[in-house]
This record gives sequence, structure tokens and C-alpha cells, in this order.
Amino acid sequence: MQRTSMRVCVGGTLLALSAIARAGDAELARRADAGPRESYPGVDVEYRAITDGAGRRLRFIVTHPHGAPGRLPAVFVAGWLSCDTVEAPPGTRGAAQRVFQAIAQMPGTATARLEKAGVGDSQGDCARTDFVAELDGYRRAFQALRSTAFVNTDRIFIFGLSNGGGFAPLVPEGAPVRGYVVVGGWIKTWFEHMLEIERRRLALAGHPPSELNALMKDVEALYSQYLLEGKAPADIFARAPQLRSLWDGDPTQQYGRPISYYQQLQQLDLMQAWSQVGVPLLALHGEFDWIMSRQDLEIMVAVVNHNAPGSAEFVALPSAGHTFEHVASQQAAFTGPSLEFDESISRRIVSWIAQHQ
Repeated sequence: MQRTSMRVCVGGTLLALSAIARAGDAELARRADAGPRESYPGVDVEYRAITDGAGRRLRFIVTHPHGAPGRLPAVFVAGWLSCDTVEAPPGTRGAAQRVFQAIAQMPGTATARLEKAGVGDSQGDCARTDFVAELDGYRRAFQALRSTAFVNTDRIFIFGLSNGGGFAPLVPEGAPVRGYVVVGGWIKTWFEHMLEIERRRLALAGHPPSELNALMKDVEALYSQYLLEGKAPADIFARAPQLRSLWDGDPTQQYGRPISYYQQLQQLDLMQAWSQVGVPLLALHGEFDWIMSRQDLEIMVAVVNHNAPGSAEFVALPSAGHTFEHVASQQAAFTGPSLEFDESISRRIVSWIAQHQ
């Protein structure tokens, strides 16, 4: 592997731009319509790239304090399900990105985030990328971080958000992890998750309680065929047209990802994966999160504490949505609007990581 780098001045701020590439590969190009790159006082921001198993080059953003001596602890992000960017440029209003910015400015700590295929500068198409390929990308990025000269490989934390908060233990493939921070993750089967989220969604969409159980029988019929039997939704709707109303949009996709993505999630055994974890865990769940169930995080904490008593902690975040959004109610989390970001969330996460380094 050959590392190429250069230093340029953007908006008056000196940034380090680099790429991990095979010999002869060009540096991954910046998207033509991209906004400003990330920048922080006293922090080097490296815009690297990794090559995934399909030959696509994915943007890999690494930050570290400028001039810090020795090898540093690092925070590696395992991202959410959606095709949203994990880049956090100046002025961003995204709640999760505000947390990324806070961690990037921690003294003596490096951070690493991978953009999915087709997101930001990354090549490929997120809407066509299944979970197996996505997990492979995270694993390659994690190994690239471990190969970075300024990173202490015994002190890497994994920060899992939403879907990433469930599969986080699958990323290191046995490599040492110092600890986990999880927000809105999952640990049951994806089938169970979908039954729980669909009940909440139907209620928040305005269906009265008297209708919910009848609707859930159709939900169970749909998802048992889709996830347990592996049938295509289009085939299910052809045989049972009444189930089509429970599906939003194109039957070849769900939440902007291919059907295979979710059928692969159903094959995971996250309870078994978390049963191998015996390092510190901070599990966060927003008070008004309607997407993931609080019970999943409580189970996750109980599993890790069984392995290493007292090492895992559950925290309910007051007035928070799924991934740190500040909201007034669960209905507001479902329909909007969000309030101004609560900076105390960043301080809590930064403090926990610092205490466990």
C-alpha cells in the first residue's frame, strides 16, 4: 500500500488531505458540487480512501490532533442504515455530525469515518449496495485505521449509530477494541425489530388503538414472508394485494436500500455477537426514539455486564430522538420539527470516551 498526501489551504485553514491507495491509483476525486471540507483548530483532517471488495473507492475521513506525539486512541464510526453522509463540515446542523465534530476535537484522540458507496465522494451506488458489501467496507476501513502510524491499536473505540449500533461487534473481526459507544442500536432479530417499529409507526401515523392489532396481523404476514421466508415483496403483493398499503414506495427497495440488505440483516445473530463482548459499553437511547426499541439497548447492556460485570451502562437521553435530535415529543420525532441541538449529549460521550482511554 502506498500513502500519498498533500497539504492545501481551504478557507484559510490548513488541512491534510491524504489517500490510502494501491500503487498507481489516483487520489479519490472530490465531488464537483461538494461543500467545504471539515476543519478544526489544531486538528489535521485527512481525506483518505479505501478500496472495497468490488473495487470501488470509498471516502475515509481520519482526524487527529496536529503534532500529537506517539500513538493515539481512536474512535471508529460504524454508521447508520441510510445513505446520508457522515462528513461534518463547518456549519453543519445535523445532530450526529455535531457529535462527530465534538469527538474530532478531543485532545489526544483520532477519529475515523467511512462514507458508504455512492455517498459523498465515494464511488458506487448506496441504493444498490447490500449489507454484506457494506460490512466488508467497514472491516477494510477498520483495518486501514489499525495500520495508521499514529493510532494505538489497543485503544480503538467503535461508535455505532442506529444500524451500526447493532452490528458494531462484527466490524473488528477479533481485533482488540477498547470500548463501544452505541446510540439507538438493536440486538434482537430484524424481524422482531420490524414488528416493533411498524406498531409504533402505525400509531404515530394516526391509526386509533382499536385498529392496531388488526393491522399488525397484516404486518406479521408481510414480514414473515419477506424476512423469514426470503420472498420478494413484489411476489408477496401479487398474491396478497391488501399488504401493499403497508409498503412505502418501490417494492424492490426499503428505506432507500435493496431488499437483499434486510434479508441479510435477518440472518445476523447479534445476540451471539454481543455475547463475545467484555469491554466497556455506553448504550444510549433517546427518550423519544420511535425507530429502535429501548429494550434492545437494555438487553445489550445486560449481555455485556454478564461477561464483564459493571462494564456496561445504559443512559436514556432526555428529549432526544433516534440519533441525538432534540425533540419535544415522540410525535415530533416522527413528524418534526427538531429543536436546537443539545450540546450536553456531546459532552457526555466525549467524557465517557476520555474516562475509558
